[in-house]
Amino acid sequence: NEWNDKTAEITGYSREEAIGKPLVTDFIMPQLRKSVQEVMENALRGNETSNYELEFRTKSNEVRYLLVNATTRRDAKSNIVGVVGVAQDVTESYKNDRAVATMANELRQLIDTANAPIFGIDRNGNVNEWNEKTAEITGFSKEEAIGKPVVSTFI
Repeated sequence: NEWNDKTAEITGYSREEAIGKPLVTDFIMPQLRKSVQEVMENALRGNETSNYELEFRTKSNEVRYLLVNATTRRDAKSNIVGVVGVAQDVTESYKNDRAVATMANELRQLIDTANAPIFGIDRNGNVNEWNEKTAEITGFSKEEAIGKPVVSTFI
């Protein structure tokens, strides 16, 4: 069993606190236990998992996001003796991605609900944006307008 310094730093659990305890039941959030158990069981059958995204609650109750590879651990005779998990803390990247997605959602809502007609065209002159006010004024729904040439269709 391994629990290195970086794992202790990320999780807040010392090696002494972790070694000998069941990983899934003691350290994995309840809603993820079944899928993490499946990843572990697959690795114990020789089927390794790469880039498994895992939400982990630390000892101080902070949520960390980890990208995990579960690799089969073998002895000198190639017998399966366990699983080695290698994780990368991607919490900051995850938070940044969520912030960008939230901002994009807010901008989408602003465009869709603006009290002014907003439409966009691509480099070929085809509609690629059409908000609710534009649909109200023109009588063409967003679905009817997207992809159509703006000049020959609407002007």
